Amino acid sequence: MERRNSHQATSDYPHPFVHKLKLTRAQRIRGMVLGSILFPIRFFLAALCFLIMWPIARLRLAGLSEEERSRPVTTGWRRWLLHPIIRFLSRAVFFFLGFIWVRVKGRRAGHKEAPVLAVAPHSSFLDMLVLPETQLATVVSRSENQSIPVIGALLEFNQSVLVNRKNPESRKQAVVQIKERLTSNGYWPQMLMFPEGTTTNGTVLIKFKPGAFLAGVPVQPVLLHYPNKLDTVRWTHTGTTWVEALWHTCSQFYTNVTIEYLPVYTPSQKEKDDPNLYADNVQKLMAKALGIPATDHVMEGRVLTRKLGGLSLPLEPPARETLSLLHKDGLRESEVEAALSNMIDRCQSEQGWRAGVDELAPLLGLTDRQTAAKICGLYSKDDMVDLRQIYLSVTSVSGLLGFKSLLQTAFTLYDRECSGSLTAVDVSDLMGALVGSPQYHTEELYTELSRRGAPTEQDLFRVLTTHPTYQKLISEYFTPEGAESTPPPSLTKGKLGNNNEGSPSDNGTALSYKTADNGSPLPSKKDD
Repeated sequence: MERRNSHQATSDYPHPFVHKLKLTRAQRIRGMVLGSILFPIRFFLAALCFLIMWPIARLRLAGLSEEERSRPVTTGWRRWLLHPIIRFLSRAVFFFLGFIWVRVKGRRAGHKEAPVLAVAPHSSFLDMLVLPETQLATVVSRSENQSIPVIGALLEFNQSVLVNRKNPESRKQAVVQIKERLTSNGYWPQMLMFPEGTTTNGTVLIKFKPGAFLAGVPVQPVLLHYPNKLDTVRWTHTGTTWVEALWHTCSQFYTNVTIEYLPVYTPSQKEKDDPNLYADNVQKLMAKALGIPATDHVMEGRVLTRKLGGLSLPLEPPARETLSLLHKDGLRESEVEAALSNMIDRCQSEQGWRAGVDELAPLLGLTDRQTAAKICGLYSKDDMVDLRQIYLSVTSVSGLLGFKSLLQTAFTLYDRECSGSLTAVDVSDLMGALVGSPQYHTEELYTELSRRGAPTEQDLFRVLTTHPTYQKLISEYFTPEGAESTPPPSLTKGKLGNNNEGSPSDNGTALSYKTADNGSPLPSKKDD
């Protein structure tokens, strides 16, 4: 039943980072009645367990030197006395939240046989109920969680690997620690990781991050099932909030969960040498066992993306959000067209293509500075934005230019040396501007472009419109708002790269609707 529902749900959501619990009126009434009774009782009992654990967890490393803290606590009273208490109370927390029974299938391998447990799919914070069942295996956590009351003490008790994701040095140190622990031949306890790196709606298994596979040691895949009529547990990027997930879960009489241990996966030498290949193969194995597709979706920072030929395509393109903000501010289609024309003029001027929020507002014809700040934030982490990114990405999804015209404009903007060809950096920046998100892995695309020498405009058009992989980019991604997944109609070139017939419109705008591209037609969408 669970597998069938997962496949059926695939069509209900645009991507795996969306989940919205759908309730009938009767279910809502039942949830309100039971929730008003069960939620406060369950929340109080769970909180009480956490409060009891707090001082006990602190005792584990109390009085130890930094050197002693850097070694695993596996013997003595700190192990035989405190560990069972924390494990019991951890299980009690989830018991009180409604996870009365935890069904276990298969056999958990020992820490020498499989130093790491790879758990998927990752549904919500409630997945941590797997910890008591795995003898409190050590985890990897954000360093910011150290400052959270109770949670910080439990992470210290667990001797977790802590990482500051914003600090490159911290990430490097975390990798060193993980490798050291996984290759310690049982000196360190077993580790538990969620290789998806974020929560999903469970309709697919998204691309695994390589962290659990870097050491090249055997892993044991662990599947988490929630076979319930109502899928209350899931908490994703969009849709049901964590508070709603907790409320609805606590409003049920009980919540079923099954932990399934698959056989230990021992990597080949090729997989040991390539952690990404190792991760992909384990992902496919686990997806097959779950009966759901393995996909290339990934969370990069806070950006939801899918992979395509090395490119990272945002699932929520900033260009579409930009168009929405412009329309909400009162701009009509003709005014959006004029705003984009202003950007081209600015890029060609001595002022250049960088602009701040205060400059962006008049360029776009906005009356609200906050709207300009929001648009700037979609493309940049600071107050300065690359106007080329806004122009090209918005134009690519708005249908104001034909694709060939768009490429001519993009090529002219990024041909820094005016040599008629692009460097690898130029290709990376150009593709980042077209999709509205930085691209760091365009080596595969650049290799295709440079088969005949330094990539030219013709090479770029040829590869993007004829290569099977990049055809999908055109047919599925560069689609006008509200249109089907087919290429937008070809429109006349603007001021940049206008080498075909046709002239700009009388008002001098960079975009014109008068004639069509004279280039070859774009391919129609093919079924995946």
